[in-house]
Amino acid sequence: MTITADPGPVRATMRGTLGELPVATAVKQTVVVPTYNERDNIAELLERLVAALPAGTTEIVFVDDSTDDTPAVIEAAAATCPIPVKLIHREHATGGLGGAVVEGMRAAQGEWIVVMDADLQHPPSVVPTLVAAGQRDGADLVVGSRYAGGGSSKAGLDGGYRRLVSGGSTLVTKVIFRNNLLQVSDPMSGLFAIRTSSLETSELRPLGYKILLELIVRNRPGRIVEVPYAFQPRHAGESKSSLSEGFRFLKHLAILRFGAKRARMLVFALIGVSGLLPNQAALWFLHAVLGVHYVPAAILANLIAVGWNFALTDTLLYRDRRQHRSFAGRISRFFVLGNADLVLRVPLLALLVSGLHVGVLIANLVTLLISFVVRFLILDGVIYKARRP
Repeated sequence: MTITADPGPVRATMRGTLGELPVATAVKQTVVVPTYNERDNIAELLERLVAALPAGTTEIVFVDDSTDDTPAVIEAAAATCPIPVKLIHREHATGGLGGAVVEGMRAAQGEWIVVMDADLQHPPSVVPTLVAAGQRDGADLVVGSRYAGGGSSKAGLDGGYRRLVSGGSTLVTKVIFRNNLLQVSDPMSGLFAIRTSSLETSELRPLGYKILLELIVRNRPGRIVEVPYAFQPRHAGESKSSLSEGFRFLKHLAILRFGAKRARMLVFALIGVSGLLPNQAALWFLHAVLGVHYVPAAILANLIAVGWNFALTDTLLYRDRRQHRSFAGRISRFFVLGNADLVLRVPLLALLVSGLHVGVLIANLVTLLISFVVRFLILDGVIYKARRP
């Protein structure tokens, strides 16, 4: 059963054009498959796609970021596959899985682009159903949904923890982007089909693996329909979900909701807040327990907190910009910036403690809050400044 929302006008042509397609379409559908170390899934995936789709009107595009021999396996399987297979291997996985999908979309020549994973959790037999639903209903985007009537996620989400994370991330996303997702029950889905003439890849700024959300928010497709499907167990290999991917997802949500600059400032603030704990704990231990004078104790505590903040900032906030400077260059500049404000903070700390008789911990907290905005602006504009391509 296909669930169709009442969507309003159809935008089946690219904005600003007279109906011409952004690429010369040679086939009916292009299946884009991002891969990362999926060597044991390739043969089965191609076999099922061949069984589900007509060879004369289909092409398959693999965009590979693997560190194993997955590219060689794809090339070997492509040699005997009746459906034409393209392989794009990326040396640098810019944008993660979402970046790989966008790369495949740019290379696609189909009237429809179908995106799916390589691990067979997205059943290939659903692919022609997605395209047929889009053609029948005049849709711009067809979402394969685990949560629409008739869909299921239980088989593919093994364990209560994965179901909790999946359900929680879906709920948070729908709350944050309520207006954008009125027609979508499964914004975290990795299985969908988009009409090529409704796609503008230049608008996409993918980060991580939730490309569907990126596409809906930035491309604003006019008519969206859903096709329910049952999420399957992995055929082989292990899930690529990790804590770092979770942080990347949260960062992506913040960028989509607030814009890149404000999102970075928000994350920087959260990292700064987390650094208050080691700073205050070190200051308390040095001053209250060891009896060190509050001024040198504050300086040492600041060094500890700066190290903490650098570790989080470098790995979470500016992971995609680290290649612009060496590790030594980043950490040295970060420590200079993180301790430069002591020139102002120490006199202010002394004024608050000795002059106004404010408690050491409270006074230290006040000086840290005052220095936050200045440090962020310097950090964002100097140490991790984005370079123009």
